[in-house]
Amino acid sequence: MTGIAHNLQHTRERIAAACAAAGRSTDNVTLLAVSKTFGAEAVREAHAAGQRAFGENYVQEALDKIAALADLRADLEWHLIGPLQSNKTRVVAESFDWVHSVDRLRIAERLSAQRPEGLPPLQVCLQVNVSGEASKSGVPPAEVAALAAQVAQLPRLRLRGLMSIPEPAADFDTQRAPHRVLRALLEGLRQQGLALDTLSMGMSADLEAAVAEGATIVRIGTAIFGGRTYPVHP
Repeated sequence: MTGIAHNLQHTRERIAAACAAAGRSTDNVTLLAVSKTFGAEAVREAHAAGQRAFGENYVQEALDKIAALADLRADLEWHLIGPLQSNKTRVVAESFDWVHSVDRLRIAERLSAQRPEGLPPLQVCLQVNVSGEASKSGVPPAEVAALAAQVAQLPRLRLRGLMSIPEPAADFDTQRAPHRVLRALLEGLRQQGLALDTLSMGMSADLEAAVAEGATIVRIGTAIFGGRTYPVHP
């Protein structure tokens, strides 16, 4: 078993244990392998170990990987989880299956207009700044309901739910708090009549807390691929 395959197995075991502790089924939690800064061969190795959904932060790096893995395209699900600038929406709409980082209407409108008719609707989440950090992207919690109502009406998109990247916390209870905020926001949107099913939250350090609060997608990178050396991106 390769290193990545071993790490994937260990991560799946962590998710299964977290689901058992929370009284949840593992069928309701998707593992998103965050492959940013790792090459196409690492993705290919993870695919060989049964992984299908991959998260990327940098658009051009992701496009290069998608092209290099074109032979696997029908068997892979590509998720953009990093910030999205207006000048990159067309290539994202044409190439990705999911976008987790929608935080303003203009981005959603461009994705909707630029999603090719021949592809299924683009699955999207609204990124929420649950911790109120000035350095983080995301819509403030107080503005989520209005934005969700607008995005849900756009053609060629399907609004699935909410995403967050809370500030790190050391202990389990502190980690749960921002995830609880996101869950409450999603429940509020459902009460407004929106058919949403996705909470994209939890990373390598806090996946157990996220699963306890209802995460349906956990975004795991370091625990699968190892530590990262970050390139400089313009």
